[in-house]
Order: sequence, then structure tokens, then C-alpha cells
Amino acid sequence: MNEADWGETLTADVLATRYRLVADVIEPVHMGTHTVNHRVLTDDGLRLFVKQYPSMADLDAARNAWDMSEYCRAARLPVPKVWPDADDNLVTIARGSAWTVVDEAPGRVNPAAMTVPLAEHIGVVMGRMHRVLAAYPLPGHVQHIRWRTESVDDAVARCDAVIVRAVRQGHHDLDQLGADIEQRRDDLRGHVRLLREPLPETLVEQALHADLSRTNLITLADSVTGIIDFRCATATSAWELGRAAFDPRTVATSTDWIACALAMVRAYRSENPSLPTPEVRSCARIALLYMLSSLYGATTVEYDLPEAAETDLQRHWRERQITIRRLLADLESLEEALTDIEAGGGAP
Repeated sequence: MNEADWGETLTADVLATRYRLVADVIEPVHMGTHTVNHRVLTDDGLRLFVKQYPSMADLDAARNAWDMSEYCRAARLPVPKVWPDADDNLVTIARGSAWTVVDEAPGRVNPAAMTVPLAEHIGVVMGRMHRVLAAYPLPGHVQHIRWRTESVDDAVARCDAVIVRAVRQGHHDLDQLGADIEQRRDDLRGHVRLLREPLPETLVEQALHADLSRTNLITLADSVTGIIDFRCATATSAWELGRAAFDPRTVATSTDWIACALAMVRAYRSENPSLPTPEVRSCARIALLYMLSSLYGATTVEYDLPEAAETDLQRHWRERQITIRRLLADLESLEEALTDIEAGGGAP
């Protein structure tokens, strides 16, 4: 029996013994980076998504994430149902692994730039979710704020380490990566201190999804139909807002990226008006600082990804490079527009 067949047999066995579900069709999903994933159609027509965790996974973190997911679903946010196992656990242990079974949301991860209507709906959903999660206990896991606190020298040292790693791995385009990293060093030295200075001294922190990016939103016809893969962390609300509003695929590939970002922020404010005005104004600046501090995707071999996922991560790196340049060029006008949204109280 080959590996794929064994994975399907194992998945069917776990569904039968721990969930009393009979699998009719099982298909592997090759985009997972931390779990082995399968889509399942049961004999009674249920469409499910099954995650198998690696042996070294942090199961407490997984349980916390699924608890937050169910909390948001109970608040009528578009979050797929997590199936409890025979013992009412959201994460089950079977055949030497941990597993989770969830409903499959209709739609797909949007592979293209956002449209303005989709950006607006993401803003509505995110605003509601932040409002709901404001009452959720603060998670023990805390999202890093390296974008605000790391020294420039330390960030530059991480850039140097990327080149060393790329040479060791036999990176496919060392010349281009070298140019990218040199540009990043220049940006870190030339912009980070000035970008940080106007930030509010304190920023609102609360329980958040903490990975509310394009790849964790299932969409259909310009609407969000599923929020998936919660990280469940204590994090900065303006960081999550800015990260979503200035999605690199949209900024790098769409002429409507500014309209999308402003539509998202305006819709977010209509649902969550409590975030302080200076923090809303700062969300683009925070998104820029976050991207400058992140080297994720510069090299990919170490993640041992399926080919499609590796290609997508390499594209993400290129799009972030473009996004950084565009945000640096347009930050002043963006912050003026964000201030205008605040002056209008979130009205279109």
C-alpha cells in the first residue's frame, strides 16, 4: 500500500472509530504546512475537512485554537463547525496522532487580488469578530511585536542569516534574493526608526485569530463563507486590521488596492467602533513595519512544502517586496485617507 492509500485508510478508520462517520470519498489536500489534510465526503453527504497533526505538535495550542473557533461560531460568525469525537473532544487522539474534523465551508481561498466588495465584507466580519473576542480570555500565546521592538541591528543580522541559509540550500535564484535582501537591509536602516516614532505609545491588545490572512478566509461571490486556522493569540487589533487590509496579493497586483484597503477599514469601523482613532490611522504603518520585519518566504526549502505550496510562498515573498515599496511611497496619503474615515465615523 502506497503512502496516499495508507493515509486514506487511516483517515477512514479514525472517522469510523472516533466520530461514527463512514467515509465515501477521501481526497488529500496538499497545501497544508503543519498538518496532513484530507477532504472527505461521507456516505450521508457530509463534506468534511480532516486534519492530522504531526507527533510533535503543541496539542494544547491546537485545543485552544479550536475552542476559539467554536466560540466565534456560537456568535454567528462564518466559522465552520468543529465535530466533537465520541468523548466530546474537539481534538481526538487515535492511531498515534491527534486529529480534528470540521465542516468544509462552501467556496475556496481566493487566489487573486481582493475586489472592493470582498474587502468590505472581510472588514465587516473582522470587525464583528474583534468585538466578539474582546470578551474572550486573553490567550497565553502572545503574538510577537518584533516589528515594534526589535533593534535594527538584530533585524539586519537576520537578513544576513537568510543569505547564509540560501547558499547552503542551493537557492534557485541567489542573485535576485541577494538584491531583495540588500534592499531590505537598506529599508530597515533607513525607515524603521522614523516609521515607529509616530505610533501610539500603547496599542489595544486582545484575544485574536492572529493569522487572519487571505489563505485563512474561504470566500464565495465576494463574501466570506469561512474563517479557518485560528492561531488564538493575544495580539494587537490594529496589526490584524492592517495585515488584512494591505494584503500583499492585492497591493502588488491590483490597481484598486487603496480602494480595497479603505473599504475594509471603513466596514471594520462600522462593526467595531471602539478601536481608538490613532490606532486605526496607524494600521497601514503597522502593516508596513510588520512586512519589513518578516523574512518569511525568502527561502522555502526548510519548510518541506508540496510543490504548489512552495510556489505560492515564493510568490508571497515577491508580492511582499512590491507591497513594501508601494506602502513606503503612499503612506502619507494613506494615513490622511484613514483619518478621513475616522472623521466620517465609518460612514461610506
